[in-house]
Amino acid sequence: MESPQTNTHPKALLFSVRTPKVTESEAMESMIELERLVTTLGYEVTGTMSQRQPNTSGVTVVGEGKLMELAQLTGGKGYRDRIKGNSEAPQSPSSPTASPTGISSPSETQKARGNSILSGTQQTPVTATTADGPAVVVFDCDLSPSQIRNVEEALGVPVLDRTGVIIEIFNRHAKTRAARLQVDIARQTYQAPRLRDTGVGKERQSGRGSGETVIETEKRKVRDRLAELRRELEAVQREEEHRRMKRAELLGAALVGYTNAGKSSLMRALTGSDVLVEDKLFATLDTTIRALQPETQPRILITDTVGFIHKLPHDLVASFRSTLDEARGASLLLYVVDAADRNFRSQLAVVREVLGDIGADKTPYLLILNKADCLSEWQKQVLRAEYPDAVLTSTRSPEDMRIVSERLIHFFEKDMIEKEILVPYKAQGVIREMRLNMKILKESFTEEGVLLLVRSRPIDLQRLSKMMK
Repeated sequence: MESPQTNTHPKALLFSVRTPKVTESEAMESMIELERLVTTLGYEVTGTMSQRQPNTSGVTVVGEGKLMELAQLTGGKGYRDRIKGNSEAPQSPSSPTASPTGISSPSETQKARGNSILSGTQQTPVTATTADGPAVVVFDCDLSPSQIRNVEEALGVPVLDRTGVIIEIFNRHAKTRAARLQVDIARQTYQAPRLRDTGVGKERQSGRGSGETVIETEKRKVRDRLAELRRELEAVQREEEHRRMKRAELLGAALVGYTNAGKSSLMRALTGSDVLVEDKLFATLDTTIRALQPETQPRILITDTVGFIHKLPHDLVASFRSTLDEARGASLLLYVVDAADRNFRSQLAVVREVLGDIGADKTPYLLILNKADCLSEWQKQVLRAEYPDAVLTSTRSPEDMRIVSERLIHFFEKDMIEKEILVPYKAQGVIREMRLNMKILKESFTEEGVLLLVRSRPIDLQRLSKMMK
């Protein structure tokens, strides 16, 4: 008889610092998202804690009392020192679901609400002892190097902030050379100020860099590495820009949206391509370009881009700017949202904000309300009334995908004009160009050459006229 499998995922405790500018609903939405990020990173989220603070600039971010509660869970130095300083140690909780610190395990009601321990409206605390407590504590805000150092010293376990989690996910999911370079630049930039002095590090070295401490030497190496990475990325970006310029006159639509909104699933359904589809945040980091299927005349290219997220680290936005340029260069943007997510409106606002930052907010767009198969008929009616120009879709429905394809074709054909063109028989290369970039409506043969009735964009007709001179 096989023994039951045990969960080998390390445990993580999430912590939210609520400042006056953050509403309760915003804090909850952010924590739900942080849970998904941490789960994507491979941790089992066992609970959450939160505290109201006027700001996040304190030396330990949280108050002393709350830090002691965290240290009690992790068995950290902060808790042990307090025990030594008191004549009477704190008593253990009398039950696993209630404790003097307000930390308890998820109730059956919370479990029934779904897999997410954050799916309700209240924070979900956890019970933990120093033996089986969280292996890491993750803060839903950015922490300075000194804050991380102070909190880790008190808790005795690694401490991550939101940016660190996102960068690590990007680091694991990057596949192409461009994506790896972009992530590495963001990671090195993030880690540089977090290099720490050690006892040995305070000693001076001899040889190259004589007079430097070990930490100064390490920081110089990071600066040199960043300079090297940026040179490599610039070379890759020049190659990508060259390819992008070649595609500039082709018909192209770019999929943009929040991470895990279903862009890759839509890409696969529209193009028949074997792109990665996973229920994870930032499963796709690399730009993918495929032709719409069934193939049209002229061809319509579909581009899948990296997803967005609340509080996307500035360094990542800057590093992935060349990737996001694919969206800026598209003739049409397909805003893909997970219509089954109750927070999709705020997620859509994030997408528009990032597109505005890269100068793509003026590009025509079509709103795709994805995952409609997860909605009730009443919910669909509400969304149709709220977004009359949008398309409600499920990538599992061939009929829905046909509708999206037709909307794409209509967008690119609406400004086309019809023209009759006589191509001499000796100019066969011109006919090939026409078949690639124009829609052939009628074709006949005369003594002078091939007579074609085409629908085409004015820019393609102008280019063809120059070719035939």
